[in-house]
Amino acid sequence: MTVAEQMEIIKRGSVEILVEKELLEKLEKSAKSGIPLVVKAGFDPTAPDLHLGHTVLIQKLRQFQQLGHQVNFLIGDFTGMIGDPTGKSETRKALTREDVLRNAETYKEQVFKILDPELTKVVFNSSWLLPLSASDMIGLASKYTVARMLEREDFSNRFANQLPISIHEFLYPLIQGYDSVALKADVELGGTDQKFNLLVGRELQREWGQPPQSVITMPLLEGLDGVNKMSKSLGNYIGINEPPEEIFGKIMSISDDLMLRYYELLSDLTLDGLTTLKVGLKERQIHPMDAKKQLGREMVSRFHGVAAAEAAQEAFVRRFRDNQTPEEMPEMTVASEGGKILLCKLLAQAGLVASNSEGRRSIQGNGVKIDGEKVSDDNLELSAGTFVVQVGKRRFARIILS
Repeated sequence: MTVAEQMEIIKRGSVEILVEKELLEKLEKSAKSGIPLVVKAGFDPTAPDLHLGHTVLIQKLRQFQQLGHQVNFLIGDFTGMIGDPTGKSETRKALTREDVLRNAETYKEQVFKILDPELTKVVFNSSWLLPLSASDMIGLASKYTVARMLEREDFSNRFANQLPISIHEFLYPLIQGYDSVALKADVELGGTDQKFNLLVGRELQREWGQPPQSVITMPLLEGLDGVNKMSKSLGNYIGINEPPEEIFGKIMSISDDLMLRYYELLSDLTLDGLTTLKVGLKERQIHPMDAKKQLGREMVSRFHGVAAAEAAQEAFVRRFRDNQTPEEMPEMTVASEGGKILLCKLLAQAGLVASNSEGRRSIQGNGVKIDGEKVSDDNLELSAGTFVVQVGKRRFARIILS
């Protein structure tokens, strides 16, 4: 594969490449020498399970792997005990060593549902960070100024609002940057929110006399609501360890626009195949429902196998047919109040009933279904997500609750 063809794959779905010219030079040098690039992405094991949002970076690692480069899946068992301050308005609660190691083991199991275990180096940053002496850490801290740290938006906002910033939080970007030094990384991947930390790695590599790594930032994947970053705390996530029917059903619930974004960032569909899909959808040669089924099968197959994917689709089709849900229905976005909204109020705002009180009566009369399931609690509150809501026999809507 030519360098230009490699770059086309690497650029797929990416937000920014810093610096693109440098990455081209590295790829050309690798092609001539036969020596693969060292590519890394770090994951702090702060929770036991991964969701599709995490797999955006892992999918990009897989693409590098398929291009013949050396992939390092870095588990931040040391940094995980500090807690990444990125995007936080307050200091993270520190995890215990036991929590971090327990979560790290589950990460190791889950990541090989995407990456090739024989071509992946799983590394723990404690292996080079724990041996650092107090003198080494002071030397590392001397490489950056407080003024530079306050260039970070989250730190500057907290400082301006007189909110506490603990000294150890300033160490986090330096320690993440030192990971790149320890691995002699050629390329580091991260979300757009990690840009500051990734660039620190470039600067520290220069300090240690290494060529600075190329940085590739990837977008933060929106969750089922199509608005907020995929997150367990928001309930808008698809966990890779969830049951096959759950994964398939959630994929089928997303909007058509979000489906294409998932294809671009998560699917193994080729670039030509992606273009064909977009054209087919635009010209109505491909039905969005069929495209979602294909995506659902691919995601379930990846995490549970082909047989499970086929069974999940059959279960969905059977449920879909039994509930007589139409393929075409109105789709709308409704804003929640503080992350939640009463179902009766949601029905009224979506125009499925004339008022909140009519919504309550419909619920009390067993005339309301959410994703095919009858609802009887007229005080039910819904959290952010995407739902197929049915009132009576003929009123349907796909509602994205943000």
